[in-house]
Parts: sequence; C-alpha cells; structure tokens
Amino acid sequence: MTLTEQTTERPEVRSVRRLTRPDPASRGRGGQRFLLVGLVLASSYSLFPVWWLVVAATKDRTALYQSNGLWFSGWHLWENLQQVFTYQDGIFLRWTANSFLYAGVGSLGGTLIALATGYGLARFDFPGRNAIFACVVGSFLIPIALLTLPLYLLFSAIGMVDTPWAMLIPCLINPFSVYLAKVYTEATIPYELLEAARIDGAGELRIFFSIVLRMMTTGGATVFLLAFVNTWNAFFLPLTVLRGKENWTLNLGLYNWTGTRLESGIDLTGLVLTGALLSIVPMAIMMVAMRRYWRTGVTLGALK
Repeated sequence: MTLTEQTTERPEVRSVRRLTRPDPASRGRGGQRFLLVGLVLASSYSLFPVWWLVVAATKDRTALYQSNGLWFSGWHLWENLQQVFTYQDGIFLRWTANSFLYAGVGSLGGTLIALATGYGLARFDFPGRNAIFACVVGSFLIPIALLTLPLYLLFSAIGMVDTPWAMLIPCLINPFSVYLAKVYTEATIPYELLEAARIDGAGELRIFFSIVLRMMTTGGATVFLLAFVNTWNAFFLPLTVLRGKENWTLNLGLYNWTGTRLESGIDLTGLVLTGALLSIVPMAIMMVAMRRYWRTGVTLGALK
C-alpha cells in the first residue's frame, strides 16, 4: 500500500447518540404556570365571598331573594347605609366604637406587654427562662374557647362582667405575640448594642423604650396588626362576657340582628349584609396602611 493510499484512507467513524437533557428553563416555566394557576384559584376562593357581599349590599329586600346573587340588580347601597346608621337610634355606630376600643386599646397594650416579655426572654439570662418559654409555646395548644368559661367565672366573681374590662384584660395577654416578639428581638437586637448602652450609663427601662422599641418597629407593627384582627373578629368571648347592647361588638350586634327574624318576624338580612360589608372596611384600611411593616415583619419571622 502506497503512502498516498494510507493518507487518503480514513478510519470508520461510528455514530454516537447524544442524550439530550431537558431544558431547565422549560421546567421552570412549567412550575411558574402551576404556581400561577394555584394563586388564581386561591385568590378567587378568597375574593368570591367579598364579591357576593358587595353585590348583596347594593340590593333591596326583594332583589336580595329574587335576583342573581352574583350580579347587581338595582343600586340601593345608600338607602341600606342610611338604614344601618339610623336603625335603633344608631346602635351600629356604638358597636363600631366598642370594637375600635377593644381592638385598638387592647391590641396596643398587648403589643407593649408582648414586646417587653419577648425582649426579656431573648436578652436576659435568668433561672427558669427556658421553662417559661416552653409554657408560652405550649399554651398555643389550648384553644381560646376553653379559656372563655374560666374567664367568665373569674370576671363574674370580681364584678367585671358586662364591662369593657372583660374584653380588654384578655386582649393584653397573647402567648403567640410573646413568641413573635422573642423571635424579632433575637433577629434585630444585638448584645453588643445593649452592652454599649449599659456602659454609657443607660438604665434598663431607658434601653427598652429608647432603643429596643425603636428597633422593633416592624415586629411591633406585625404583632399589633395580628392582635387587632384577632380581637376585631372575636365572637365567643364577647358573647359570653357582654350582656347589654351598649357594650356589644360589631360581630355580636350583627349576630343579634340575624336572630331578630326568628324572634319577631322582622327581616333584617339587608342590614346585616350591609353592616358586615362595613365591618371589613377597617380591616382593609389597616392592612393597606401597614403593609410595609407586616410584609417585612412576616418575612423576618419566617427567616428566623
């Protein structure tokens, strides 16, 4: 074989089958679509009752029972609002003021107590600290309804039944708020800063009110918002400890209007639905006004 033939002859090349890997971008797009569908379904499930409530509040009594429940039939919202604010000499406004009193004052005081307790559990070393924190966490397992009857017996013995204190005192103690405050303290308050303040001569009360509270604004706002919503939506506790209409909350008052049809034959369904729509307006305003705080606060707690 000549040299030319050796150079022109090429070895046989076997075809190699390459395995194609799935594109990570396509898998990511599939997961995003699934997540988007889930968010749409969850949003629809959450907004559907609100939409029905808005539509129902714009109808009169006849359209409420004879028209499509998911679409408008006339516009009687202003008439319904006037009836709500004037029925029984404007008792609805009194219930609204009571709800703001219980939820606002109780949540504000409860937030301050929770921040102080969480700060003490997180940044002070004392005997029994772990046992106290274990009791705080263990109290999550106790339903609030189980504590209502003992609270009623206690308040009845000391003469606080049917007074604002019967609602305010339970709002001041919230174990879950204490737990959140402890988590936020551990994440935002360094030991070095507290030691520097003590070296400069600051007392513990001054450190707490001048340094700790300012640094825990986000966590405190989250604790306050959760406590406010919980107190605003409370039903079983005010049903047990409040008797006179003058001290009722919005939820309890609307519940009483619902039972009026069974007792006296007067249909107040339109007033109840309009009042229920008004009762969620403060919650919506609170969530929008404090969204910057509770978003950051919930994220901080989740990361911790």
